[in-house]
Amino acid sequence: MIPMSLAQVAQVTGGRLHGLDDAAAEALLVDGPVVTDSREAGPGGLYVARIGEHMDGHQFVAPAAALGAVAAMTTRPVDELPCVVVDDIQDGLASLARSVVDRHPDLTVIGITGSSGKTSTKDLLASVLSSAAPTVAPVGSLNSEVGVPLTVFRVEPQTRFLVVEMGARGVGHIAYLTRISPPRIGIELNVGSAHVGEFGSREAIAVAKAELVQALPETGLAVLNADDPNVRAMAAKTSARVRLVGTASDADVRATDITLDDGGRPSFRVTTPDGAAEVTLALHGEHHVGNSLAVVAAALECGLALPDIAAALATAVPASRWRMEVTERADGVTVVNDAYNANPDSMRAALKALVAMGGGRGGSNTTPARRTWAVLGSMLELGEESTAEHDAIGRLAVRLNISRLVVVGDTARPMASGAQHEGSWGDEAVWVPDADAAYALLAEELRPGDVVLFKSSRDAGLRWLGDRLAGGGAADSEEGTT
Repeated sequence: MIPMSLAQVAQVTGGRLHGLDDAAAEALLVDGPVVTDSREAGPGGLYVARIGEHMDGHQFVAPAAALGAVAAMTTRPVDELPCVVVDDIQDGLASLARSVVDRHPDLTVIGITGSSGKTSTKDLLASVLSSAAPTVAPVGSLNSEVGVPLTVFRVEPQTRFLVVEMGARGVGHIAYLTRISPPRIGIELNVGSAHVGEFGSREAIAVAKAELVQALPETGLAVLNADDPNVRAMAAKTSARVRLVGTASDADVRATDITLDDGGRPSFRVTTPDGAAEVTLALHGEHHVGNSLAVVAAALECGLALPDIAAALATAVPASRWRMEVTERADGVTVVNDAYNANPDSMRAALKALVAMGGGRGGSNTTPARRTWAVLGSMLELGEESTAEHDAIGRLAVRLNISRLVVVGDTARPMASGAQHEGSWGDEAVWVPDADAAYALLAEELRPGDVVLFKSSRDAGLRWLGDRLAGGGAADSEEGTT
């Protein structure tokens, strides 16, 4: 974090000092990590004692101190560390994060939102920008009212670019995040049906997503997906300059000549106001083309040259777990673990990527060179649209000529029935009650050369099944909203 005294922390948060006098607070420097998890505390850091549903962070002040934290932010006095006592921890987090941004006049903040693709785009943009200057971006999907401040706290005096992923579960959420970390560049990827059960309608989702570009200054830049009508319409809702990106003929940053290699990795020609370049990605799936165009537009605005951007895109690899994470097993089975999150749009993109990786083009008249397996779980928070959306994904699997469909869990069951009704499938589509049953089926029937995709919402847990089949695993330490 940008160093500040504990007295300054108290001033910007409106908190009260406890455990030391004013002079000592002026002398106590906070220049280490600001964390809400005591296990992540470090020398010179500030521990923020949040009270969660099951845990009271005040119980972990002593462990944070043992790891080097020099102070804590609390809602009641504690004696294990000098502390700033605030009325509301979230307000304190937000105020402290905003002060970090305000103290760094040379910092360019780029906000990213969309119903799908935020994390992949964030990772791509961070990879490109970091090739030019020190860059901070969220770890995983830290995109909430807690995750955004935690990302901001990683900014240091030498940081030049701050990439902020902004999610929402309702109208007003993104506006709140933009007040914590005001963006100069805003990227709007898409407006889908993710979390439509919470928002109520796709129109309400569009209203919420538009809050990002509405927060941009007149000197800022709105990067809008020209291929999404709801996003394109946001041009009328911002006072900032607008740059359209996509495959549309009027896109300012446009992709043409898109091709996929045998691994489903795209290449394309990008045309911009600054010239044209050939781009080849190491990422799997044609949907990354749109993400890359947004990155090109933002990076050009940040002062990077187009050839350098194209070169950096070519070397970018997945930085967050369970996003089109490809593992080649020793027996020749390819495991694609894309099961961190799922909504109808990202599910369709993942299925099309699976087809490409199988060597097919999709459709009843084509046969993939490799057998393709789609192991799919539930897409959560779709409300009244849940049954219809799951049914539609099952039907799409048939139309794409995916070899086998394994549907896991009760909520996802309409995928199996949709597939069976669409194509009169027999054993090609099967429903199983849980991940263990899916694993038993796959362990028995997979053979060398098969490509198997795992895709579901995070709480459906298929990412763990993907790890198990790939032969590895990792702890889940991520959070995120749409």
